[in-house]
Amino acid sequence: MTDIEIIKTELRESAVPFFTDEEIAYYLEKNGGGVRAAIYEMLIIKSEDSTIRVSGWTTQDTSKYFKRLASRFKSFNTGILS
Repeated sequence: MTDIEIIKTELRESAVPFFTDEEIAYYLEKNGGGVRAAIYEMLIIKSEDSTIRVSGWTTQDTSKYFKRLASRFKSFNTGILS
């Protein structure tokens, strides 16, 4: 799999499309080619409140779901301080 395909899979893009391939490439480049960092940033963006209300009809908010996914890719600064 290519990096873009891996990112699309982890973002659940087939089920909940949000990013174009160009946007995915942008975030991958923005994060220095770091797949995990790009996935984390994109899941945080995707976790914005997604509730839609139209004429009394409301969709389910998926923000918590994507934040939970993002937590799997969060990097932690571990090490010894001087």
